[in-house]
Amino acid sequence: MKTLIVAPLVALMLANPSVAAAPQFQTAAPIAYMEDLSSGAVLYARDAERRMPPASLAKMMTVYVAFDMVRKGELKLDQMMTVRPETWAKWHGPAAGSTMFLSSGESVSVANLLYGIVTLSGNDACVVLAEGISGSEQAFTERMNRTAAEIGLKNSHFGTANGWPDNGVTYVTAHDLADLAAATITNHPALYKQFYSKRDFTWGKTMGGNAITQANRDPILGRVAGADGLKTGHTEEAGYGFTGSAEQGGRRLVMVVAGLTSSAQRSEESVRFMEWGFRAWSSKPIVAKGRKVETAEVQMGDSSTVGLVAPKALTATLPAGTSPNLTAKVVYNGPIKAPIKAGQHIADLVVSTPDGVTQTMPLVADKDVGTAGFFGRAWAGLTGFFG
Repeated sequence: MKTLIVAPLVALMLANPSVAAAPQFQTAAPIAYMEDLSSGAVLYARDAERRMPPASLAKMMTVYVAFDMVRKGELKLDQMMTVRPETWAKWHGPAAGSTMFLSSGESVSVANLLYGIVTLSGNDACVVLAEGISGSEQAFTERMNRTAAEIGLKNSHFGTANGWPDNGVTYVTAHDLADLAAATITNHPALYKQFYSKRDFTWGKTMGGNAITQANRDPILGRVAGADGLKTGHTEEAGYGFTGSAEQGGRRLVMVVAGLTSSAQRSEESVRFMEWGFRAWSSKPIVAKGRKVETAEVQMGDSSTVGLVAPKALTATLPAGTSPNLTAKVVYNGPIKAPIKAGQHIADLVVSTPDGVTQTMPLVADKDVGTAGFFGRAWAGLTGFFG
């Protein structure tokens, strides 16, 4: 790991600095977490690394797996899946929790199953999708766990596709749920927009033949400006929880609350928490999009250096109404080995505030760097040998 202190960046910071304590927030939630995805700043954390049962929040992982397969061309939204009679028998009726009201033997598209999972929290829809993709729910959960590891969930494990209580086999942390939400939004923006902000969905029929329409349970959708996801959860052992996201003025926040005692309390705390995140904190620009921040050394490349540039406008999240003195450094594993593609994420800008809070933002290569030819490699080896 090579770390460069970026002295010129300090001059770009805001003038007339003032030191301010982080804004305080009081919540009834025993577990809570909030992160500003625009800057990487953690705005609030309470017991965010505690393992807990996710209840229906586990369905976010099921949806992420499906989104990933759609992106890779391994699954199509119009692909049809059939409801097995055994699956229907297990996941219908009051004892089966939230349901999409699927029918035995019914053929349903992947898209409609995803609406049934995201909007209706259908336990039946989750298992039908899992069986349709992997043959069995158990095989699908193995895929869930592999994908969770790939996106960096460090303290989560999935034993069911829908989060149904399983004696502790399935667990998550608030931090991991926020990371899962961030990965969903960042890696699959079009699918996220399509599926996560639908206000209601109609599927199934009553005994009298009337269509069944159910509302999205998202407590901030329509109540907080810019809210567009993600998922609620509830079981007796988990209490009431929610992972949510909203975007205002280019700032996107992700929040998690868990362990609350009622649906009403979950709604109240979720709205208050998200509004606090936008009101008590503000975003300050520090590096313009495309600006070169530093130069990194390249190993075995046809160029000995590569520029590190901001892939987007980089901002720092600060207490509202303040301009603290910030320091920054560039961190990367160096020298960076060729080949390198323009736009490749190869370094990070780490910004620190006086109270020790750090915010990590990506830097990318400003150009392609190919692999050195024979003489270039020989020269690099020779210069490396002599130090």
